[in-house]
Amino acid sequence: MYKYDEIDQRLVDERVAQYRDQTRRYLAGELSEEEFRPLRLQNGLYIQRHAPMLRIAVPYGMLSSKQLHKLADISQKYDRSYGHFSTRQNLQLNWPKLEEIPDILAELATVEMHAIQTSGNCIRNITTDQFAGVAPDEVVDPRAMAEVMRQWSTFHPEFALLPRKFKIAVSGTKDDRAVVQMHDVGMEFYLDSQNKVAIKVWVGGGLGRTPILGSVIREHLEWQHALTYCEAIVRVYNLHGRRDNSYKARIKILVKALGIDEFRSQVEAEWTHLKDAPNTITKAELARVAKHFEAMPYAILAAHDASFDAAVASNPAFANWAKRSLHAHKTAGYRAVTLSLKPHGKAPGDASSEQMHVVADLAEQYSFGELRVSHEQNLILADVKLSDLFAVWEKARANGLATPNIGLLTDIICCPGGDFCSLANAKSIPIAEAIQMQFDNLDYLHDIGDIELNISGCMNACGHHHIGHIGILGVDKDGSEWYQVSIGGSQGNHASIGSVIGPSFSAEEMPSVVQKLIDVYIKERTPEELFIDTARRLGVAPFKAYVYAKDEVTA
Repeated sequence: MYKYDEIDQRLVDERVAQYRDQTRRYLAGELSEEEFRPLRLQNGLYIQRHAPMLRIAVPYGMLSSKQLHKLADISQKYDRSYGHFSTRQNLQLNWPKLEEIPDILAELATVEMHAIQTSGNCIRNITTDQFAGVAPDEVVDPRAMAEVMRQWSTFHPEFALLPRKFKIAVSGTKDDRAVVQMHDVGMEFYLDSQNKVAIKVWVGGGLGRTPILGSVIREHLEWQHALTYCEAIVRVYNLHGRRDNSYKARIKILVKALGIDEFRSQVEAEWTHLKDAPNTITKAELARVAKHFEAMPYAILAAHDASFDAAVASNPAFANWAKRSLHAHKTAGYRAVTLSLKPHGKAPGDASSEQMHVVADLAEQYSFGELRVSHEQNLILADVKLSDLFAVWEKARANGLATPNIGLLTDIICCPGGDFCSLANAKSIPIAEAIQMQFDNLDYLHDIGDIELNISGCMNACGHHHIGHIGILGVDKDGSEWYQVSIGGSQGNHASIGSVIGPSFSAEEMPSVVQKLIDVYIKERTPEELFIDTARRLGVAPFKAYVYAKDEVTA
């Protein structure tokens, strides 16, 4: 993974010192709340419902074991001994003290971490596939480009005060796992007809109040121009994006208002001034960064391992976990492992400081000292030998990290919601926990099969409810918390936005509502269909009819 050079470290250290002084002046009354607000946001600090929230950057979802140990120590020392991994692959602390944030940032700097640009109207954390570098369907490893783009976007003076936050995702696989169509800019790397790396560029995607799938602005972009073309896009957005209405300030609204053809025309015109300028990426620069992402020193192993096969055959619990939590690896004898942060009855995405230490130890012992965060809010060990998997499972299971529900109904994506967020209309976590407990039978979950359930506490859609096969949105109805349900959303190559099935439900009704949706699916599915397939084939009508049907009165 990328290692700071002297310039990187100095920038982060100087930012810590700067923010320490800004905090001192604010606490001394020398800076007003209005003056301090943009300064704290530039350093990832929000003021939430009950306490400050600090969002720590995890660039493209990659962490070293040393960094995770530090995050565990920080959460124990400065918070309540846990952290929340978000859909943007970052870590959030929900209870730090404002006056201690500079100390936290100073500790982060000792392990090449920071909270810069994790909030505010700027280019946020660039995300990618959690299996980047190891996925068998990978055509181009996008991590080096993600790092180049991170360096370009960090402290970019022209883009420090955009109309609204700006999100970029990059992907280099045949199956999109980075949700590129749902980003302000999405970049799909591929090999063109000349076997050269090229980029398919999407623009104007986004969730929130107005969910929109992105449009292709350029089918073929030479990789050298990734920064200059992105710069042209952001310049057009910065010039014309609305600043009078925060709900209409995202680039998706501008692209929709202008139309993709007119937006493309303006971007191409702007690009004529930028193409082949100093921000054109050279082979030497890409090579400088790419050396940090070279393949691990893999052992030469057979494609199968007798001890692993024997453990699967003799231990049903291990076999269930292996079926859901292991992922193919491009190197023989290895697997990627997803460690579930979704145990039943717990807040999705939360990890205790003790669990973070455990995962860091597992990464250090079994996965070359590296791990990943997925936008599904789980943790990944990317490089584990088949022969080590049983030992990994035993330790993960002993520490609540081996729930065999990856990709199943209880592998819920969920924002912090009204328990923490001051923007939320309703709580998210209790709904997730209630649904998890409703579906606490693993055999039944496996029978239901792959399904994605996403929950957001408000229209900002931090829980990605629009693209859940089942999406749940918290809404305010006369001061009470209610929940709107949609079906048919999906991420990936065939991304779609879900359709609302009807009026909202009370919190108490939500487990039974989800149960009824599953009942319709089980009744109507064909043998090969997943929930999303059945929902797309049948449409909303039969689901709506059953969910809203009056209970029969029995004598």
